[in-house]
Amino acid sequence: MVLEDHLLTEARNPRSSGIDSATALELVELMNAEDAGVIEAVRAETHAIAKAVEWTAERFRRGGRLIYVGAGTSGRLGVLDASECPPTFSTPPEMVVGLIAGGPRALTRSIENAEDDPDQGAADLAALDVGDRDLVVGVATSGRTPYVLGAVREARLRGAATVGLACNRPSLLGVEVDLEIAPLVGPEVIAGSTRLKAGTATKMVLNMITTGAMVLIGKTLGNRMIDFTPVNEKLRIRARRMLRELAGIDDDQAVELLSACGGRLKVALVAALAGVEAEAADALLAVHGGRVRQAVDAHKNQGKGVGRP
Repeated sequence: MVLEDHLLTEARNPRSSGIDSATALELVELMNAEDAGVIEAVRAETHAIAKAVEWTAERFRRGGRLIYVGAGTSGRLGVLDASECPPTFSTPPEMVVGLIAGGPRALTRSIENAEDDPDQGAADLAALDVGDRDLVVGVATSGRTPYVLGAVREARLRGAATVGLACNRPSLLGVEVDLEIAPLVGPEVIAGSTRLKAGTATKMVLNMITTGAMVLIGKTLGNRMIDFTPVNEKLRIRARRMLRELAGIDDDQAVELLSACGGRLKVALVAALAGVEAEAADALLAVHGGRVRQAVDAHKNQGKGVGRP
């Protein structure tokens, strides 16, 4: 068993031992220097993070979900990342879900004992009817939070794939999951205050998982977010601008094309770039997993006879 006294995230940082005598500038410089190491700690886990991205995208393609489970700062960061997916990528709220020990009230106030209940973690996970199409990411910087351990065990019993994100290795969480991600950021400036470097590393990893998976399933064209329906004036202006820039058409043509495509920008982009009607553009997107570039390229290559006998 991993004892709390031996956790890297609970150790004292010798570089900040005199922090209570530091000036404001010295405090800021010290924290900035410590934060610089977070980048390398995350970089060391890039292969594992990339696998988590691939697993997430594969679940999304099958109609499955990404579910974060955490407590305290870890739980809040999971809920934050989940809540930012619908406005960023036009996903339904149930596609990326964040569970936090103690429920929604724990988002704004500390409910410390909630993290100690593995049965509640299992029950909260079971309440989502998790199955083999889903991916559950347990987030616990210590790697030993009972609520998170209970949830990932329940997830595995239900056939879901599991990922553990911790800032310690080895960890109890690491041995419970199918894939371990462990950016080792080292002792915090304030001993045990894992909302600092560990929280920053966690936020970075969660950003990579959702953003990477959304790109893989076709939510962008290049680095532009294109999977949205223009339901207000700001989005209508954005959609027309993207059509003008990407398809080389004028504003009147953009308005007409969006109308013909039911306001769906991705369909309009395929129609314009492939030179097809809305119905054919919709079909191309369906065949190519909603990815605009692949749909357009496939249509153009077919026209050139690529792959024909």
